[in-house]
Amino acid sequence: MRSAPARSYRMAKLLALLTMVLAVPAQALEPLSDAAMSAVRGRDGVSFDLNGFAMSGDARVSYTTPIGTTLYVEKFSAARSDNPLPFSDPYRLDIVAGAPGLADVVNIAFPQNTYAQQRWQMAYDWGITADGVTREQSSVVIKDLVLYGGGLQFTTPQVNDGVAFGAALRMDIGQLSLRPRGRTDDTEAMVWNGIHVGAVDGSGMFTNTPWMLANVASQPAVINALSDETGPRLHIGIDWPDSRYGSGVAPAGGIVVDNISFVSPGQPTVDLGSSRIGSIQIQYLDIKFKH
Repeated sequence: MRSAPARSYRMAKLLALLTMVLAVPAQALEPLSDAAMSAVRGRDGVSFDLNGFAMSGDARVSYTTPIGTTLYVEKFSAARSDNPLPFSDPYRLDIVAGAPGLADVVNIAFPQNTYAQQRWQMAYDWGITADGVTREQSSVVIKDLVLYGGGLQFTTPQVNDGVAFGAALRMDIGQLSLRPRGRTDDTEAMVWNGIHVGAVDGSGMFTNTPWMLANVASQPAVINALSDETGPRLHIGIDWPDSRYGSGVAPAGGIVVDNISFVSPGQPTVDLGSSRIGSIQIQYLDIKFKH
């Protein structure tokens, strides 16, 4: 064992060292430049789990055109059921290096959800007034929405201002219904049962992988404001496939609906059967909103 004088000597040395460190003048500390900061790379990100998540409220979002037409969405609710092991399959948020010459990318990866244990239940109300017609308190109800992998990307656009983004989606929805009498009244509705979205192969068959609707390098989507002779306008677009960062070919996806029907009180159900789009490719998209 060390003697008391030896321990006291070591403590005195430690205190002297701390005193010298604290005595370093502030001028000796220099801020890192943007170039130095951007050179810092880490392997860690943020994982977050929404196990047992639920929300509801009375918030309303409204849009009114210059001619008085209005649209609102309100009372959004959502809840998720889960597997029994929290954080066994979380969402992941990382900042990753972009393609050569491009900015870094904020990447949000969805859970793989291999066994479809994570299921969302959602609903919201909406209303519209246009051309002398007012429709209020109609609802959209979504049951058993299941996401399998995929995710979102965000970065700065290659040209112009705004936000560039990418999205990949593989999804099943048990039922989506439009209910004109409110979310609790299913006696009158248009109903889609069994909606399936994902990537497809050359024969139009699902591949069990997400459909890449947009990619921040090879086919970026963008939200920004573009100006013309009437002033700035909100713009949403997806660019042409870019062979510099990919194959130059837009990824193919498919959409299948198992059954579409209409139900109404006192009337027989109108069954429209199933619907399938075997292969979709988004080559280019350009939407500009009017003033």
